[in-house]
Amino acid sequence: MTIEICVDCQASVEACAEGGADRIELCAGLLEGGTTPSAGFLKIARQTFSGRIMMMIRPRSGDFLYSPREVEIMIADIQTARDGGADGVVFGCLTADGRIDETITSTLLAAAQGLDVTFHRAFDVSRDLPSSLETLIQLGIPRVLTSGGHPSVPEGLGVIASLVRQAAGRLTILPGGGVRPEIIASIAAATGVQECHLSARHSLESPMIFRRPDIPMGATSVPGEYESKTASAALVRLARGPG
Repeated sequence: MTIEICVDCQASVEACAEGGADRIELCAGLLEGGTTPSAGFLKIARQTFSGRIMMMIRPRSGDFLYSPREVEIMIADIQTARDGGADGVVFGCLTADGRIDETITSTLLAAAQGLDVTFHRAFDVSRDLPSSLETLIQLGIPRVLTSGGHPSVPEGLGVIASLVRQAAGRLTILPGGGVRPEIIASIAAATGVQECHLSARHSLESPMIFRRPDIPMGATSVPGEYESKTASAALVRLARGPG
């Protein structure tokens, strides 16, 4: 089983190195579903983590309907990923009517030539998953991250198993969303997948002594500035299992 951990801070990268993750998805802003990380983060992550690094290419949070200028940003970020030593990139693009945007996806694939590619969970909010899967296969996408069109992988197991059968080895199905280390074996048994994606995070208390918890730096619905969530080396090791 290949274990991929999504990370958005250096402490999580270090935990993945210590815990033996096979691959990391390097992001900013996991609370927003992941956006493009900085070049500086990629540089230090590459120095820290010897496994494979997939860099998120998502210029903003929100939907996956991108303007021409946003596509230009994504192309530039793919070049940043290449220059910074990433092994691959992660992106997803939809049309306004909820289909895979074949034109933009083909453009980004061309920009990413020679790099590994994952189409992310934009897939899960497309209008027809079997049809979307065939489109990705025809475009030459090697991997898709999915929760089976449900809020979490445990809820979407039946769909994921169906997608694995449909793909028939033409594309890798990477389950992600609500995955905990202790259920990876049961996910594999139920679906036949050979890769799994999770955050393996735990909560850490900030070392700050002076605090102003009444003044949030972002939306009031997100955790305060004196708490962070990072990957846990112990949870990464648990996800990897014995051996």
